[in-house]
Parts: sequence; structure tokens; C-alpha cells
Amino acid sequence: MEIILKEDLIGLGYKNDIVNVKSGYGRNYLIPTGKGVIASPSAKKQLAENLKQQASKLAALKAEAEKKAAQLDGVELVIATKVSATGVTYGSVNAATVVEELAKRGIEIDRKIVTMRDMKKVGTSEATVHFHKEVEVKVPVTVVAENQPAPAVEEAPVEQPAEAPVAEEETPAAE
Repeated sequence: MEIILKEDLIGLGYKNDIVNVKSGYGRNYLIPTGKGVIASPSAKKQLAENLKQQASKLAALKAEAEKKAAQLDGVELVIATKVSATGVTYGSVNAATVVEELAKRGIEIDRKIVTMRDMKKVGTSEATVHFHKEVEVKVPVTVVAENQPAPAVEEAPVEQPAEAPVAEEETPAAE
């Protein structure tokens, strides 16, 4: 079944795209929710005419998307999270976490345009930000252990003999 999309649906297509979907998905979800219409010959003509009339507006939207994408150029995210002894995170780092981290840097992005696989271990991955159907940016995301640097700091005082009793006092408090 051919459907003309009325809004962007990540994973399916973008606004004004003609996509093939299973008839049940089109009839039961896309058409009733207003996210798409049946691609009849008359609807295709109307779509072509609308695209001609809106060409300058679409070019402006693309330029705005490229401007937003330029803000993310060279951005690398390092997210510190709690990690178990086996290297598995408590919870997962996902698109919502990436959006929160970008907001801390002053870059406001809608959570719905960010896609990535959930990260449940320490390591690196990529988040893709879809600003426009022709403009998308890949942001590298590194997950590090939030509690890993702390033991390295505790080892330094143990090496110095003068501070050894201080380290022993901290040990029972930690237990």
C-alpha cells in the first residue's frame, strides 16, 4: 500500500515522501492518526503541485537544519555513569541521555530526532541526529565509569608513608 507521509517518522520516511507499507499498518495506524494519506493519482498530483509551490520554504528549512548541524560539528560527548564491577552500567545510556548532555552544553534538540542503540557497557558508540532528510549528524558518545577515577586517587596517599594512617581511617568508614 502506498502512503504519502504527512510528518517525519524516523525509520519510515520524511514528510511528503511516498512509502510502501503493509496495508494493516497504513489503514489502522497511519491514516487514522493523520500521519499519512493514501497515495492515489490525484493525491500524487496535489503533492507535486504543493512541492513546487513550497520549494523556497523547503530550501529555507534545509538551510536552518544545516545551521543547527553546524553547532554539533566536532562535538564529542563523554557521559559518566555508575558501573558495576563487571563493567555493566546501572541502567543504560540512550537518546534521552544524549539530549540531556547536549542541553547542558547549550544545544537544545528534540529527543525524537536522535537515534542510537542503548549502551549498557562502558565504551564508545554513535548517536545520529536527524535534522532534515538530507541533513543528519553523527555524534560520538563515550560512556565512562563514574566511580573508576576515585580508586586511582585513593591509591596515591597509600604510597606516601606520612598519610598511611589517614588511608587506614578512611578504609573502615568505607566498609
